[in-house]
Amino acid sequence: MEDLIRRVRTWQDRLNEASGRFGGVEICAVSKTVPPERVNEIYAAGIRTIGENRVQEILEKVDRLNPGFSIHLIGQLQTNKVSKALGRVKMIQSLDREALAQEVDKRAQALGMRIPALIQVNIAREPQKAGIAEEELESFVRRTAMRPGIRIEGLMAIMPLVSDPEEVRPYFRRMREWFERLRDMEIEGVQMRCLSMGMSGDCVVAAEEGATMVRLGRALFGDRN
Repeated sequence: MEDLIRRVRTWQDRLNEASGRFGGVEICAVSKTVPPERVNEIYAAGIRTIGENRVQEILEKVDRLNPGFSIHLIGQLQTNKVSKALGRVKMIQSLDREALAQEVDKRAQALGMRIPALIQVNIAREPQKAGIAEEELESFVRRTAMRPGIRIEGLMAIMPLVSDPEEVRPYFRRMREWFERLRDMEIEGVQMRCLSMGMSGDCVVAAEEGATMVRLGRALFGDRN
């Protein structure tokens, strides 16, 4: 446990230093495949947000997790799993298509709630990855902001896997530009406060380019199957 807490604090210090003028970075601990008892250990290090990829794993873990955690869904969400996710997660970071926005809105309204969400952007235009294209982003944000069951709180991106994180710096920079542009538009129903980008291999560059949240799994918990 002490080793895990030390890693969390080391990464937090490093990321805050890299963030500079942007004012600090929150760590979202990616806890997929990590037993709840192990996940709970990072609470003592100040981690309050954890990210899970699959709804089924959230359902299996949620009763054994520290109730102080805010659980974010960071993996692609199937429309037929929306009803199971709502009420268990505090935020959907992977709102990536019109059909999903429609289903989330419908289910959230039925529960009398407004679920915070991030718009996932396919900033590198990778055909195998989900996300909204840049040229469609503003219009998608405006349409989604009109849905009473969803509150847009920012943007999320998954960068290409590269050996040198400098290769993806331009994508991080473009994401920050979009984040600020949409924030300055002051669109009703949009609170542009979270820019979730960067993972274990490229999180320092992400922080340097203005991420407000990075998603760390391997850097905290080590390699997993």
